[in-house]
Amino acid sequence: MPGGGLREIRLESPRGELAALRGGTAGGPRLLCLHGWLDNAASFLPLAPELADFDLVALDLPGHGASAHRAPGHDYAFADWIHDVLDALDGLGWDQADLLGHSMGGAIACAVAAAAPSRVRRLALVEALGPIAGDPAAAGTRLRDAVTARRALAARAPRVIPAIDTAVAARLAASRMTPEAARLIVERNLRRVEGGHAWRSDPRLTLPSQLRLTEETVQAMLRAIEAPVLVVAADPSPPYFTPDVRTQRLACLADGALEVIPGGHHLHMEQAARVAEPLRRFLAG
Repeated sequence: MPGGGLREIRLESPRGELAALRGGTAGGPRLLCLHGWLDNAASFLPLAPELADFDLVALDLPGHGASAHRAPGHDYAFADWIHDVLDALDGLGWDQADLLGHSMGGAIACAVAAAAPSRVRRLALVEALGPIAGDPAAAGTRLRDAVTARRALAARAPRVIPAIDTAVAARLAASRMTPEAARLIVERNLRRVEGGHAWRSDPRLTLPSQLRLTEETVQAMLRAIEAPVLVVAADPSPPYFTPDVRTQRLACLADGALEVIPGGHHLHMEQAARVAEPLRRFLAG
């Protein structure tokens, strides 16, 4: 087992195999966990023992961890993540479940709850409430930069990483988190190659997005969510999820609650027991 009493599972989907970690209590409340950008299912390993009463499945989103990549020539459009999550629920045989999403996974969970309300009983979010919004005035520049980067991607040479410690250091340089948290994510995201390791994640994930929703559109999407919502936010907050933005978005929810915990963006990994307290109370409702 990969740790935390979780076992590897595979789910078939129309667009490729989905990998996941599953554990907890068979027959317990159904909880599907969605990780952040360039993370993977291992980001929920610290939290899993705190949620042992649940039938917990932590998904590797497409292009991440051990899940299949998008087909050649295709990109990672935000709306497509909705179908990936619904395909995972279908593969599990779950007509409805609670969703727990961190960062990008939380943004995706919001979209699923808005698009398919009958599939989501409760929505728990860590460091997220809807996707990052974009400035409409920058749409042309963003599109141009994204297309340029996409066309240049084929020229990138695959990088060989000599040791796991090198990969952990690279992740720590890109994200503020504890070395222990970074190692959990990195170890699941590496594959053996001649001379060392390579990232398993799809390099297309590192490309800039072609389009971003406006803040007005994000708030309209949040108004469509019918499920109760809990947001667990870190203090200090990241620049793209400021307290002002958080407050405005919370006001859009029919049934929303907020818990602020001192810590960093990956507080669900670094303070699993503390984060689990409000999650258990909320999901027991």
